[in-house]
Amino acid sequence: MSPTLTRRRAAAAALTAALLGPALAACGADEKSDATASPSASSSAPASAETKAANLTVLAASSLTDVFKTAGAAYEKAHPGTKVTFSFAGSQELAAQVKQGAPADALVTADTKTMDGLKAETNDATVIAKNRLVIAAGKGNPFKIDELRDLADSKLKVVLAAPEVPVGRYSKQILDAQKIEVKPVSQEANVRAVLSKVELGEADAGLVYKTDSAKSGDKVVTVDIPDDQNAVASYPAATIKQSENGEAGAAFVAWLSSPEAQKILQDAGFQKP
Repeated sequence: MSPTLTRRRAAAAALTAALLGPALAACGADEKSDATASPSASSSAPASAETKAANLTVLAASSLTDVFKTAGAAYEKAHPGTKVTFSFAGSQELAAQVKQGAPADALVTADTKTMDGLKAETNDATVIAKNRLVIAAGKGNPFKIDELRDLADSKLKVVLAAPEVPVGRYSKQILDAQKIEVKPVSQEANVRAVLSKVELGEADAGLVYKTDSAKSGDKVVTVDIPDDQNAVASYPAATIKQSENGEAGAAFVAWLSSPEAQKILQDAGFQKP
């Protein structure tokens, strides 16, 4: 081979190497980048798989029935994968369930006294709302009830909640303070039962929470009670120590004090805590 041809081939090889070198380096970088990205992508999949849906059971006072259904739906929408199931009853019934070890994650009562009696079973409580009492008179208010003293009329069939129920205790408190003696035709296990008696015409009047009466429409007439004769009901919420969903339960209880939850409560007639 002539020296001239040898020199030409060497020059061509050098030129080829110069042109292909950056491209090969780029390919190597891309492969390295893909290799680095792959573990991240694969490691993120197990993280999602490890996220478990929380099924929360919340025991709540019967006066929260309507508003908590709305609140629960809002919470589930904001927390995909979480399901909130409510069990509504009188606070004293809920307390008995907690003491008996009923499986639940959180508790909301209609008074602080009931919650205070469960310190061994619950974590620290936070008041999330307040309420007031009103007189629920029968449709059209045929007896023209317009104040607490009217409930002492022996011609009236008045129904109250039992004294061990928060609303029953509040009722006794305000009647005793005004020295008004009322002989109820029945004493019910929760505020909803009191309201139902009036709605069905089985009673002429009863003492209930303002938020419950507001849901009755024209089935009852709501008679307000002046603040200086009324009682304020507080609603504390707490997680239950034996809960299997401690973190999720605590998140829900904390959410009840959030602006979103407070708006739902206040739109339903509850007062700020």
